[in-house]
Amino acid sequence: MRLARLTTLITSAIVLIFLTYTYTNLFTRIPIPFHRSKTTDKMGGGPVQGFRSAAYFVNWAIYGRKHRPQDLPVENLTHILYAFANVRSDSGEVHLTDGWADTDIHWEGDSWNDVGTNLYGCMKQLNLLKRRNRNLKVLLVVGGWTYSSNFKAPASTPQGRDTFARSCVDLIKNLGFDGIDIDWEYPQTAEEASDFVALLQTIRSAMDQYASTLPEWYHFELSVACPAGAQNYQKLNLPAMDALVDFWNLMAYDYAGSWDSIAGHQANLQPCQKNPKSTPFSTAAALAHYTSHGVPPDKLVLGMPLYGRAFENTDGPGTPYSGVGEGTWESGVFDYKVLPMPGAQEYHDEETGASYSYDAGQRKMVTYDTVHMARRKAEYIKGWGLGGAMWWESSADKPGHESLIGNVVHTFGGPNGLLRRDNCLTYPETKYDNLRNGFAG
Repeated sequence: MRLARLTTLITSAIVLIFLTYTYTNLFTRIPIPFHRSKTTDKMGGGPVQGFRSAAYFVNWAIYGRKHRPQDLPVENLTHILYAFANVRSDSGEVHLTDGWADTDIHWEGDSWNDVGTNLYGCMKQLNLLKRRNRNLKVLLVVGGWTYSSNFKAPASTPQGRDTFARSCVDLIKNLGFDGIDIDWEYPQTAEEASDFVALLQTIRSAMDQYASTLPEWYHFELSVACPAGAQNYQKLNLPAMDALVDFWNLMAYDYAGSWDSIAGHQANLQPCQKNPKSTPFSTAAALAHYTSHGVPPDKLVLGMPLYGRAFENTDGPGTPYSGVGEGTWESGVFDYKVLPMPGAQEYHDEETGASYSYDAGQRKMVTYDTVHMARRKAEYIKGWGLGGAMWWESSADKPGHESLIGNVVHTFGGPNGLLRRDNCLTYPETKYDNLRNGFAG
C-alpha cells in the first residue's frame, strides 16, 4: 500500500511539473511551450515582458473610410505601422506616397497661420499620440503588394541599398518615426533573398548611425512583413534576417480568396483534416517552419484580418463557388465592422481554428475572424509563446466590446499585458519646427 501510494504521489508530481511548463493547444491537443513573450530591450534595460499589439494604418483611410489617426485605439496598441512609402526602382530612394494625407492636411486645432515650417497631416497626429502614449511606436512601412516590384533593382546593388537606407533615415528624422517595417512581397530567388538580407543590414546600420548622433541613444526598430505561404517563406534566409530584425509580422491571412476555384478559410490556424480543400494553407505550418529555422517564437507577431473574403454560389468551405460579389471597398472584401451580413449565420470550426458566416438563402460564405475566434487566437499566441498580434488594417474594426483588437488585448491581460518600451520623442535634425520643439504652444 505504501509503495503504491508513493508511486501515485511521484506520478502526480511529474504530471504537475509537466503541466506547469506546457500548455495544450486548443485546436491540436499537442503540448507546446507556454511562456510570456520575453524580448531583450536593446535600450539596455534588460529583459522585458509583454505582447506586441500592432495595427497597420493606411494613409488613404482618411478619405472614403473617414478614419484618422485620432481614431486609433492607442491604449491597446504598442505599434502603428504607417502604410505605405514607395521606393524608386531606378535609385532606391524611399519616398512618401500622399503628401496631403501624410504631412499637409489640417484638422481641428491646426492653424494655417503658424510661423515657420511645420508638420501637419497624419504624421502630426501620430506624433501627438506618441507624446500622450509613451509606449506607442510608429514605424514607416515601405513597400506593400502594389509597390513590391520596385525592391528588386535597388536591393541588388550597394549604391541602391545605401540610397534606400539613407532615405529611410531621412524620413525617420524628419517625420518622427520609431523605425521601419519592410513589406517586400516577395523575393523569388536565392539572389533576391540574399539581397534582402543585405538591404536589412544596410538599414540597420544606417539607423544605428543616426541614433549615435542623438543626445541620447535610441534603438530604432526594424521589422518585416513576412509570408505565411510555403512557396514564399521557403525562399527566405530566415536565420540571417532574424539577426537583423526586431520582430516579424506574419501575414497569416489571405489563405483563400478570389484567385482560388474553391471556397476556403482565409486565416485558419490548423489544416482541416476532414475537409482539406477548405484550408490550402495554415498558420501552424508557417510557424513550424519559421521556428525550426531559427526564428524565436517571441519575435513572431501573428497577423489577423480585420476584413472578410466572400464566396458566392457556394455550399460552404471546401466547395466550388462562382463569383465574389461586391464588397465594402473592393470586390469580395468586406470590412469586419459590417459582418456578419443580414441573414447570415456565424460558424466556428474549433478543430481548424477558423470562423465564417454563411447565408443559406443566398449561398454566400464570408471567411473572417469573429470575436470568439480572435480570443482563441490570442490564447494560441500565448500558448506558442509568440510575440503578439498584428492587424490589417485599423479602419475596419468595430468599436467597443466587439473590437477584435480590444478582445485580443483583453485576453493578453489588457494594456498592462503589453510590451513596455518608450518611443522616441527627440528629432533635433527635423526640418519641421513644431516637431523639433515638441509641439509646444
